[in-house]
Amino acid sequence: MKLERILYVEDEPDIQAVAKLALEMVGGFQVMICGSGQDALDKVEDFAPDLILLDVMMPGMDGPTTLQHLRADTATAAIPVIFLTAKVQPTEVAQFQAMGALDVIPKPFDPMNLATRVRQIWEQSLG
Repeated sequence: MKLERILYVEDEPDIQAVAKLALEMVGGFQVMICGSGQDALDKVEDFAPDLILLDVMMPGMDGPTTLQHLRADTATAAIPVIFLTAKVQPTEVAQFQAMGALDVIPKPFDPMNLATRVRQIWEQSLG
């Protein structure tokens, strides 16, 4: 399966813009940005992403709660998720993986390497 469509859930407009540009221009992905967990839940089925990049800390519904909702719905339960967060202590990463995330990409991320890192995690998960 080829990775083409990415749903990126991030509440920070500056980070949204940088990530979208990095993923589209460098990675060649089709990207939809959602500004909140609820926004993502509302749009995920119509967009049908291959992968979801999910910010951990967001107002309202945080990343882990959003992931729980995605996993509880049969239509979205199988979509792979990668968290993006500044919280990258080994215990936190293990906790995110226990929730069902493929991996965690630390913030701030390098825009030039973001698409490559996403693709590496994707390919490892297919392993």
